[in-house]
Amino acid sequence: MSTARGARARARIEVTAAIKEEARRQLAAEGAAKLSLRAVARELGMVSSALYRYFPSRDDLLTALIIDAYDSLGESAEAAHAQVAGAGPRERWIAVCMAARRWALAQPHEYALIYGSPVPGYTAPDTTIPAASRVGLLLVGIVRDAYRGKGVARTPLPPDLKAEAQRMAADLAPDLPPEAVAALVAAWAQLYGLIGFELFGQFNRLVEDREPFFRHAVDQLAHGVGLVYPEPTGSSGKGNGTGGS
Repeated sequence: MSTARGARARARIEVTAAIKEEARRQLAAEGAAKLSLRAVARELGMVSSALYRYFPSRDDLLTALIIDAYDSLGESAEAAHAQVAGAGPRERWIAVCMAARRWALAQPHEYALIYGSPVPGYTAPDTTIPAASRVGLLLVGIVRDAYRGKGVARTPLPPDLKAEAQRMAADLAPDLPPEAVAALVAAWAQLYGLIGFELFGQFNRLVEDREPFFRHAVDQLAHGVGLVYPEPTGSSGKGNGTGGS
């Protein structure tokens, strides 16, 4: 790459970062529904036509911000998981969930962008899926490791849910029992519900000591997906749980 092309590439990266940063500031001040390319351009001292060369529409800018938010959340969860990689499944599960909560409390407006009210007129494209899946894949991996080791406890499914649980398992984790996959989907929704209730004020005057409450709640979610067996105490041998194969 020539020096001139390299300088242009660096300049594009810098301008793109500046556009995103201003857009995040506007999200915090006005909310995603009021995000405007013209307002972003005005605050940066750019003409609108110049900004459109970076993001052709508001939806393109929103998509970039959403992917960045999901990736940032995923990186935080993955880093927390790496710190306890040698621990048992429940400890790893709790570490990932606690990291998601910490990230949301530190970036409430970005959390609201990805897990708050839908933005009118915007539909997230499939390009957001890989970033959005990062935390979920971590949790699936933890349950998978438990299933292959000591096993997971299986909660019986009602007859009218069996077919749907089997479909979800085929789509999401065909190597796991349908009971575990159905519980995982429910736990994923409950995890973000817990975070959202804290972040958006539903716990006000109800839950005061929120961190231990959250830790207990996500431990119960771990139990719900079948992570009920004792954590290892130095032995890596497989036990006789109900899920090993």
